[in-house]
Amino acid sequence: MPKILIAECKQEVSTFNPHLSSYDDFAVRKGRKLLDYHRTVRNEVGGALEVFDSVRDVKVVPAYSAFFITSGGTLAKDAWDQIAKEFLDSIRAAPPVDGVYFSMHGAMASEEELDPEGWLLAETRKILGEDIPIVVSLDLHGILTGQMLQHSDAVVVFHTYPHVDFFETGQRAARLLLQIVAGDVKPVTANVPIPALVRGDELITDTGLFGDSICIAQVVETNPRGLSAGMMIGNPFTDVPELQTNCFVVTDNDPELAEREALKIAGTFWTNHKAMQMPLVSMKEMVEIVKENERGTIALVDAADATSSGASGDSNVILRSLMSAGYSGRTLIPIVDKETVQAAFTAGIGAKIRATVGGEIDPERFRPLTVQATVRLLSDGAFSSESFGEEWSAGPTAVLEAKNFTLVISSRAVNLYDRSFFFSHGQDPKNFAAVVVKSPHCQHHMYAEWCSEMVYVDAPGSSSANLPSLGHTRCPRPIFPLDENVTFDPQTKIYQR
Repeated sequence: MPKILIAECKQEVSTFNPHLSSYDDFAVRKGRKLLDYHRTVRNEVGGALEVFDSVRDVKVVPAYSAFFITSGGTLAKDAWDQIAKEFLDSIRAAPPVDGVYFSMHGAMASEEELDPEGWLLAETRKILGEDIPIVVSLDLHGILTGQMLQHSDAVVVFHTYPHVDFFETGQRAARLLLQIVAGDVKPVTANVPIPALVRGDELITDTGLFGDSICIAQVVETNPRGLSAGMMIGNPFTDVPELQTNCFVVTDNDPELAEREALKIAGTFWTNHKAMQMPLVSMKEMVEIVKENERGTIALVDAADATSSGASGDSNVILRSLMSAGYSGRTLIPIVDKETVQAAFTAGIGAKIRATVGGEIDPERFRPLTVQATVRLLSDGAFSSESFGEEWSAGPTAVLEAKNFTLVISSRAVNLYDRSFFFSHGQDPKNFAAVVVKSPHCQHHMYAEWCSEMVYVDAPGSSSANLPSLGHTRCPRPIFPLDENVTFDPQTKIYQR
């Protein structure tokens, strides 16, 4: 009866967000609680458990899960030290196992350790030895590092953006791990790094050019000797020494096939890479567009303050611009401001308050904006995500009405890549003339399918698609689009345990 250890450590950060993430920004589960939770949600661990549970002779050994409540700034040293200790202590305390499944993200970074996932894998190897197979699932917005490839037997990565294959990715990873444990396959990985950071609509895998590369990877996985393939385009807001795009192919003991297909994927990507940038609309243009709109709800996409990409969530720039322009359409806006929420709770529902909103977390980019508002709703900020049923928490939350502006103000940043934060606080975006969407892309049906227009705004923020404006200092150079005339000389590195 093979014993499979399961552990999880996931966070996506923006190192350009000045606010450090803390231990309290994670939901930590151990042992049986890890299994009980993940069997109720359609994420990677849930998918892996579905596979393991379907095989009668497999015994699951739950170890540890630290899952970010939302993305954020660089993880504080003390928080990282605590999570790393708890993670590795759980590995040491586990009984002997035959294989390991790790669910990770790939875009984590702490104040001192800039490759936390790779470091955890290396330390796990010291505990378990070199012979225990380890398979890791990762987000395609992660940074694929040498340590991660060196200390795992194989990696499995999302194939979709916006991400809708969390569960399926966990299933793929679990099936591959069971093959390795059974001795049916011997993985070999070819990795090709690409000097590019990309954003924009062309990354939508169903419709964009990025999908061409993903299709090749998916075909590779149907090959009798193909085990896993994909691309990791990195999180351009996590500025670390190995930040760049990577493609990889894992085969069953066939390095030539792995190298050939990895180079094919990389070549297709490089052919298209210049198109993978997001055209942005200036704040002035945005105001003109929204004031002229008469065709239904317009989505104002403030991806520069995307909390799911690690931004602070306290941008009030669009609110300020629309107020200054005298815009009178009903507008729905999410903002993080703990002090304003506290003031709303003190005043109570129905009270009129004078408060500042925004500019609390990232004061270098945003200035507090004073509003007169009525408190319409107060909540504890706990809700389930529309996308996959996960438990999310925005902390105490208040809905304020400031004339035609409805502000859903949370105490902490929360994922906004679907509409559940709005729905859980009584707000349907379809009932507004304009809605601020703090996510670069949501699933099509959530906004793009029914909004009259999606306006991608060139606003300030720590997750701005205007990448040259951010000020990278650690990532490899030259790299597109931070530098001009970047060339690509494909180099393949082979990893085999």
